Amino acid sequence: MKSSLFDLEAEIMEVIWSAGWNEFSVSDVREGLEKHREIAYTTVMTTVSRLHAKELLGRRKEGRRFVYRATMSRAEFIEAMTRDVLNSLPPMGQQTAVALLVERVADADDAELDRLEALIRARRKRIEVP
Repeated sequence: MKSSLFDLEAEIMEVIWSAGWNEFSVSDVREGLEKHREIAYTTVMTTVSRLHAKELLGRRKEGRRFVYRATMSRAEFIEAMTRDVLNSLPPMGQQTAVALLVERVADADDAELDRLEALIRARRKRIEVP
């Protein structure tokens, strides 16, 4: 990932992911946003162009306009952003981040904590195999 998303960028990606579009135009995105608020076409066009520059959207020319598509799912985006954050931390910072994550998950969801525990066990088995 090149960088995190600004509020409007995140809002646009949510509209795209929630709609489940394979391909879409700037007008489609604007219509999706206008269910919640008024927004200028040019603002949406500029922001969609930024998302393309950040490689979150691909595009192809169709006549005089571009047709866009998401290059990753919401889950893939969250994973990539999390990986970027963790990779930007020094080793001790990574350990702290993981500890905070475990605490947060433990407070919120036993099933998710069980899933994390299973991931750790699976990872250890891969390491132990000669």
